[in-house]
Amino acid sequence: MAQEGGAGQEKTEAPTTRRLREARQKGDVVKSQEVPAAAVLLAGLLTLYLLADFLMQRLLLTLRYYLGNAQTFKIIPENMPGLTREAMLHFVILVGPLMVILMVVALVANYAQVGVVFSMEKITPQLAKINPLEGIKRLFSIQTLAQTVKSIAKLVIVGYVAVREVYTVLPVIPTLADQEVYAIMAFAGRVAFRIFLKAALIIALLAAADYIFQRWQFMKKMKMTKQELREEAKQTEGDPMIKGRIRSIQFAMARRRMMAEVPKAEVIITNPVRLAVALRYDPAEMAAPTVVAKGAGFLAQRIKEIAREHAIPIVEDKPLARAMYKSVKLGGMIPDNLFQAVAEVLAYVYSLKKRPAA
Repeated sequence: MAQEGGAGQEKTEAPTTRRLREARQKGDVVKSQEVPAAAVLLAGLLTLYLLADFLMQRLLLTLRYYLGNAQTFKIIPENMPGLTREAMLHFVILVGPLMVILMVVALVANYAQVGVVFSMEKITPQLAKINPLEGIKRLFSIQTLAQTVKSIAKLVIVGYVAVREVYTVLPVIPTLADQEVYAIMAFAGRVAFRIFLKAALIIALLAAADYIFQRWQFMKKMKMTKQELREEAKQTEGDPMIKGRIRSIQFAMARRRMMAEVPKAEVIITNPVRLAVALRYDPAEMAAPTVVAKGAGFLAQRIKEIAREHAIPIVEDKPLARAMYKSVKLGGMIPDNLFQAVAEVLAYVYSLKKRPAA
């Protein structure tokens, strides 16, 4: 038997919007660390490919500048601040565009996954995190196993791609002995680019699979028990028992108000057993007769009892009683299609009131 509060129950129900919103407020969202890593790797390779000529020219110019003026540099304490600033400027010009692009790509990749989330809970110190038992549990968790599998898979894939690419170009390597340094560097750059591009594409596929896994694991963790669903429904919509009690009280109050109108009626029209409709008509106040009370079963019997107590005529008319019960709301005036039948009933009632007592 399930314990109180949902403990012991199996989490089989999909999480509600409220549960997901509360988890997000705590910083608990679907996120794969592999997605930004793969995005940064692909963006870096594409940037290097597009800016290769610019970067190579800047690198050669920097080397020529420092190697050509090596004899003029005096490495003394007084000159070090200026030399350091100059070196940093060359470095920023060389790698600055690449770093800016990679930073933007990393931010976009993270934003695409979780949007803007600000929560202090994830960085708040918790004793459970330094508990050795909890640490052992995390060490043998599915998450840790998945991370280990991903790391091994990436190492194997990158290693395989690198070895295969190098094996492909092995016949060309001996011919590089007669080439200039620039040609050798260009050849090495092309080989390295192909290796990293193939590895990056495979890592991107692994990142997509990891995101799907992280989402599945997150939704599994967010699942709720039936008891949790009921408790949340109580908090958001109110306790069904309380709401039912309120409705029953409201219905009882409305019924009492309705019964209080029965003594003011001109006539009670019945079918004759199950239905009863009380009509009131005051030509000075109303444009047409109005239904002041109606009911079926027990309510119909109660309406007729009150009518007898106050000497209100009860007229049997099955079609008219059914039509008014179905089509006229409480407090509503009778429609035009029933006016003739009601007028005949009221005329009969008024004739009874004028008739002298025997």
